[in-house]
Amino acid sequence: MTQARIVHPVINLLRTPDGPRDRQCLFGDIVTVSEEQDGWSKITANKDGYQGWVEPGHLGPIEPQTHWIIAASTHVYEQPDIKSRDLTSLSFGSKIRALSEQDGFLETALGFIPAVHAVPAYSQLTDPVAAAELFLGTPYLWGGNSRFGLDCSGLVQVALLACGIPCPGDSGDQEREIGELLPEGEAEKRGDLLFWKGHVAWVAADNLLLHANAYHMAVALEPMDQAIARIAAQGDGPVTAHKRL
Repeated sequence: MTQARIVHPVINLLRTPDGPRDRQCLFGDIVTVSEEQDGWSKITANKDGYQGWVEPGHLGPIEPQTHWIIAASTHVYEQPDIKSRDLTSLSFGSKIRALSEQDGFLETALGFIPAVHAVPAYSQLTDPVAAAELFLGTPYLWGGNSRFGLDCSGLVQVALLACGIPCPGDSGDQEREIGELLPEGEAEKRGDLLFWKGHVAWVAADNLLLHANAYHMAVALEPMDQAIARIAAQGDGPVTAHKRL
């Protein structure tokens, strides 16, 4: 087995070579390669233990990472100039190596990134709901993990990892492994998580949920009582757990 680094802005973790997407990895994520098959690589993401196959050309050598992207997303420019050509985009949570800083931009192997959109690699946020709120309006994408599209568990994971809190990739594992289970009737507060079978949502405020969901096809704020009633009415059952970090 060997260690490698994701060198594409967002890559799909596929169940089988050329199969369906289960999750995603971001630029700079460190992975363990366990198998090669016709150019495809079977990897395990070091951040959460998620396994899958990635397409050829998406892995590169390990290198020191100096910063991570704290903006919801950022552009990578050809020059340290906002009027220069944009080359690609990176999502919140992507990890980069800055070679130098020029005129308010970080020089990287990809190009120049606005320095205000990145923080040192050791930095952590303290409010996962505030991190999740950066994704409001992001399109819903099953198995997605980026500003370009994510699902309910992806929204929870990206916010917790930004705060230095380990988090698995799927909502079922999150329900089992994250936080303290609260008794039925306990009042919800900001930062709590509500779980259903196959779904999870942040409590953003009194009677207000923040979640990526297929009803809105986006990350959206929704009154908690309305969401609970809607989810039950569509046949997905009641809340299965109320947990606090």
